[in-house]
Amino acid sequence: MTIRPIVITGEPVLHQRAEPVPTFDGTLEQLATDLFETMDAAHGVGLAAPQIGVGLRVFTWAMDNDDGVPARGIIVNPFVSAAKPSVEEPDPHDETEGCLSVPGESFPLKRGERATVSGFDLAGNEVSFEATGWFARCMQHEYDHLNGFLYVDRLSDRWARKARKAVKRQGWGAPGFSWLPGVDPDPFGHDDVEHQHDENQHDL
Repeated sequence: MTIRPIVITGEPVLHQRAEPVPTFDGTLEQLATDLFETMDAAHGVGLAAPQIGVGLRVFTWAMDNDDGVPARGIIVNPFVSAAKPSVEEPDPHDETEGCLSVPGESFPLKRGERATVSGFDLAGNEVSFEATGWFARCMQHEYDHLNGFLYVDRLSDRWARKARKAVKRQGWGAPGFSWLPGVDPDPFGHDDVEHQHDENQHDL
């Protein structure tokens, strides 16, 4: 079991399409273990392999849901098809996302309210389910990671400008930046009671 550094926007692996997992073997099981360990240490509710520098199509989640799906899971070589988001402006209170690869920042984003998810478990068995609400948002967020997109790439113009300024202010946007959960200060303040996040915001 290894907690891996989480790479930050500007690292090439985050901005290119991940490759399909070729074989379901011990190497994949070790990757899965590391993803869960790193996600938990980072207090995240989802983590994709590219976020720990591995360009493969696999992600984990840890999120209660109303869809009958286990609260903790992993999916390999997934396909996610989401409903179209509404054209309204996102609600800054109820529709704000965070990302462990854009640490400490959060911005409002519209997502589809439902998503169909299919793929494979660690044993190579087919899995499929419907996701709704914040769980659907999580699935879309993690799937974007596998296709080389961060949530900040999908922001409306107003919020995209703010995101670009935040990235520039932090000095990110180039290779070589990462943070190590459990060692570096928590960028989202999960360990600080005064800075606990609203229940309608999650870091993915």
